[in-house]
Amino acid sequence: MQLTNILEYLEKTAPEVPDKVAYASEEYSVTFSEVYRNSRAIGSFLAARGYYREPVVVFMYKQPATVVSFYGVVYAGCAYVPIDEEMPKHRIELIFENLKPRAVICDERTKPMVEAFEFGFDGEVFTYAEMVKTEPDDEALAHIRSEQIDVDPIYMVFTSGSTGVPKGVAACHRSVIDYIENLTDVLGITRDTVFGNQTPLYFDACLKELYSTIKYGATTWLIPHNLFMFPIKLVEFLNEHKINTLCWVVSALTMISAFKTFDKVKPLYLHTIAFGSEVFPIKQFNLWKDTLPEAKFINLYGPTEGTGMCCFYRADRRFEEDEVIPIGGPFHNTEILLLKDDNTLAAQGEEGELCIRGTSVTLGYYNNPEKTAECFVQNPLNTHYPEIIYRTGDIAKRNERGELIFVSRKDYQIKHMGHRIELGEIEAVVNRFDEIKICCCIFDDEKKKIVLYYVGEIDKPALVTRMKEKLPRYMLPNVTEKLEQMPFTANGKIDRTGLKKSYIAGRK
Repeated sequence: MQLTNILEYLEKTAPEVPDKVAYASEEYSVTFSEVYRNSRAIGSFLAARGYYREPVVVFMYKQPATVVSFYGVVYAGCAYVPIDEEMPKHRIELIFENLKPRAVICDERTKPMVEAFEFGFDGEVFTYAEMVKTEPDDEALAHIRSEQIDVDPIYMVFTSGSTGVPKGVAACHRSVIDYIENLTDVLGITRDTVFGNQTPLYFDACLKELYSTIKYGATTWLIPHNLFMFPIKLVEFLNEHKINTLCWVVSALTMISAFKTFDKVKPLYLHTIAFGSEVFPIKQFNLWKDTLPEAKFINLYGPTEGTGMCCFYRADRRFEEDEVIPIGGPFHNTEILLLKDDNTLAAQGEEGELCIRGTSVTLGYYNNPEKTAECFVQNPLNTHYPEIIYRTGDIAKRNERGELIFVSRKDYQIKHMGHRIELGEIEAVVNRFDEIKICCCIFDDEKKKIVLYYVGEIDKPALVTRMKEKLPRYMLPNVTEKLEQMPFTANGKIDRTGLKKSYIAGRK
């Protein structure tokens, strides 16, 4: 029988491996039987208080109990909204204004923060510790399940909006099940998989580990955020816990390879490395490939609005420095349309906006019909019946083998000195230099200047000379700045927005 509820994964797996660790941190771990029992307790607690088909905020630090709370909210027939103490207070306030939630689940550390909110939240605040004392109400939970369908939302994840207002992407059982079924098949997940989770739990990227774990009875280690500043300790953590599968953003992987970590310690158990969200510098990818020649490397692509990743490419070889690792092709049950400006399909080799068609397309933006209508649109190739596709804002093309090649974000394309330039092309060239560990380009729209930030063992004049040898004049950065370390966002990507704000503020 086809699955219609993501909790069916847990309900099948928990009786099979009740005492196996499902989620672990440095502080403690929870077994599958504990996940099952405590999430049902939380669901019963919420149901008894009348919470149903509405958002429930989970405001907890990164720990196994947070994951259990997610499932508990879904058991109650509600949708969980993860937020975290790392978030700026203003962002949290905007999220609460959008949601108008009636309930927040906290832990003992975050409860005082909620009670100190200055924006007048007057809903109920519950702690995980009190909720799990509830005896699961099998009858109430069965009634909720009987009325749930696969298009009911299970979470809202807030992404950054171009206007500074966060957008809450709502995803349902159907799209998450479709995603996990395809992802686990591509990655080859089994009961022996041990994940090392890199991203915060308030990003959709953590779906890869969380739901794959309950589907197969695998194990996920929640890696402390601070370890990503210490590459050697990070690899030692992977070895200590025999972590064999990673699904990380590219910057997190390059932080290891770029600082010669492999000269001192190597990952002993890794056999599957999936990466995405950024373009992998070829020099860094080849270092990983040379270090772990028997491991599987898989390039993943996809936006939050597509329930995470929707394309994959098995990177089974070293690449030449002038190559780009493809994003390959779509998951089963997903179609990628490359649409030109006139809404016709791009031919092989032509660039077009990458648009997603299929079950993986999410429900839209919560309480934001205008933005939803802008990005979740009628398929222009189908005039016969309603069919929503998602316009990603990413530019791609197909190579001679029909593989998708990511080109750029629409907002990374600039017009400079009469030429259309991809900032990613400049980064790709600079990243090839042996002395460069990591780099990032931004564009000052007002002054029309390209600004390059880099971390590496080369001074600015020498780097400028090298760039003049490799880049045409119109692509040369107008400003080059050396950093001691590159700033990253909470989910491990290069903080391009922060760099741009800092630069603009500095020139004023």
